[in-house]
Amino acid sequence: MTAMKNNSVPFLDLKRQCLPIEAEIRDAFHRVLDSCHFASGPFVEAFEGEFARYCGVRHCVCVSYVGAKLVFVDIEPDTYTMDISQVERAITARTRAILPVHLYGQMADLNSLKEICRRHNLALIEDAAQAHGAEYFGQRAGSVGRMGCFSFYPTKNLGAIGEGGAITTNDDVVAARVRALRDHAQSTKYRHEELGFNYRMDGLQAAVLSVKLKYLEAWNSARREVAARYHSMLTDTTLTLPKEMDGRYHVWHLYVVRHPQRDRLRQALAAAGIESGLHYPIPVHLQPAYSHLRHHTGNFPVTEGAARDCLSLPLYPELTEEEQIRVADGIKMATRKL
Repeated sequence: MTAMKNNSVPFLDLKRQCLPIEAEIRDAFHRVLDSCHFASGPFVEAFEGEFARYCGVRHCVCVSYVGAKLVFVDIEPDTYTMDISQVERAITARTRAILPVHLYGQMADLNSLKEICRRHNLALIEDAAQAHGAEYFGQRAGSVGRMGCFSFYPTKNLGAIGEGGAITTNDDVVAARVRALRDHAQSTKYRHEELGFNYRMDGLQAAVLSVKLKYLEAWNSARREVAARYHSMLTDTTLTLPKEMDGRYHVWHLYVVRHPQRDRLRQALAAAGIESGLHYPIPVHLQPAYSHLRHHTGNFPVTEGAARDCLSLPLYPELTEEEQIRVADGIKMATRKL
């Protein structure tokens, strides 16, 4: 979040979210400080139970890490989620799981993926980092696959005041193993069955998340209202607008439009005092960190096209209709000149 002029529209303003619940957050701070349960402990356990119930699963565990070799497939142009038609061609004898990303707040086509997993005896793992509260035919994100992975980075729909994350699962064995791995893989105190990690969530983050979780449904509803207004305001522009697919409940972590002259459009909006975001200008398969996979430009053309054209507009529950009108008017003025 950057400093903006008084008449500007910020891309994100976390102060607007925090101020109405400031007293509750301060109370959560004091309860943690008074108890001195800073690492794991009762506040983390309380949030784990609350978020598990919210997602409709038996277990929520904050948080762990696993290393695996990634095999990419391209995305669907309408949803930016995994292209189901390419999945089976990417499966080999070494494949252990399929990991769809519920990008921008909309869940992937999980029924088709569940059937592929069944045929090949694979685990379905949901990347729900941007999909807190999203639904797929009535099932919450993180409850459909063998496990779901969530981020609580501060800008997420459900964000902490620092770093944090969790997995959700109905699998008792998975939950027990992840609980052990996050705490140096201790089965009992000072007994380590394998090498683990120090990935315990701290009590302050969990206490704040417990406060915010009570407001998540209302915040997601407000995001949907903001998205609906954008749809109405921008339908007659040259932008390609995002879509909510049948059977999905989109929670609009980001409102991402497309334009062939994205960079010029973004510059024009900035000149008018309207912030925007780029998510994500460099595709994962072309990142230096994955150069060992030897992918090249053209391997995943839909993904690469989205990276060139996509622009994220301001969207958060507290965004006013007046601010949205300014965004829409700025876009219409800019695109007429492009």
